[in-house]
Amino acid sequence: MRAVTVRSYGDARQAEITEAPVPVPGPGEVRVRNRALAVHPADTAVRSGLMAGLLGAPPFRLGWDVAGTVDAVGEGVTAFAVGEDVIGLSHWFATRNGTHADYAVLPADQLAPAPDDVPAATAAALPLNGLTALQAVERTGLGAGATLVVTGAGGNLGYLTTQLALARGLRVLAVAGPRDEAELTAMGAEFVARGESAVDALRGLAPGGADAVVDAAGLSTPLLAAVRDGGLFVAVRPPAAPAAERGIEVAVHNVRPDGPALAGLAKLVADGRLVVRVDSVLPLEEVAAAHARLEAGGTRGAVVLTV
Repeated sequence: MRAVTVRSYGDARQAEITEAPVPVPGPGEVRVRNRALAVHPADTAVRSGLMAGLLGAPPFRLGWDVAGTVDAVGEGVTAFAVGEDVIGLSHWFATRNGTHADYAVLPADQLAPAPDDVPAATAAALPLNGLTALQAVERTGLGAGATLVVTGAGGNLGYLTTQLALARGLRVLAVAGPRDEAELTAMGAEFVARGESAVDALRGLAPGGADAVVDAAGLSTPLLAAVRDGGLFVAVRPPAAPAAERGIEVAVHNVRPDGPALAGLAKLVADGRLVVRVDSVLPLEEVAAAHARLEAGGTRGAVVLTV
């Protein structure tokens, strides 16, 4: 089968297509014939060598999400059957079980039924970003009426976080580019233009400081000024976690694969109550172009590979 492999660190061209054996599912595992796969900043960080000190030397197979069809099941699997469309999340840093290939094997409890009547490319953009958004909002512990800042609200992760927070009755101050203002405002968020004046604008909207921040854009330390004393700063990109000050708790969120929670998110997507943004879709053979697109910045949603 084809697999996206990094054999040496470097630019986007180091994300290569290589040949690999088709994996065999063990007890409790499911093999998925992939149809679509999202590319994430974590993939480009690994490929570029940004995390070489932690990871050691390649080769690595990249990939976190799957969206495809069950191809085979291991002993003891009863929740899924061959031919069923599924989505799922493999925690790459914990397992190094990269999903960017024709086939992937995941534990059955990390999979969920794919959302009905939703294109595979859209479904593929849900697992990592959807679970990260859900768990980050839950981590804040905020109740209805509390104020949450979401940065990167125009990207898939920030966009999902904004929607889930609004659904919980939170007041959301959404930091994004000007072209997202109308859409975010229509959803019920209060728009703040990204840039040097964003923190001042946030303080204008919440003079005492927001109760919490989910920093999907990695703005880090300057954003602390928008948080109240004793508030919470949730960093979803570990290198962008600031040092705590003024009693603010800084939490580095580490996503957890969770099949049942993912199934709930998929149901929201299928029902039209949660919108997943897709920026661009490219075939697996153009994985290097997908990495380059993501690294160029300005994406308004996920970059997805079709298989």
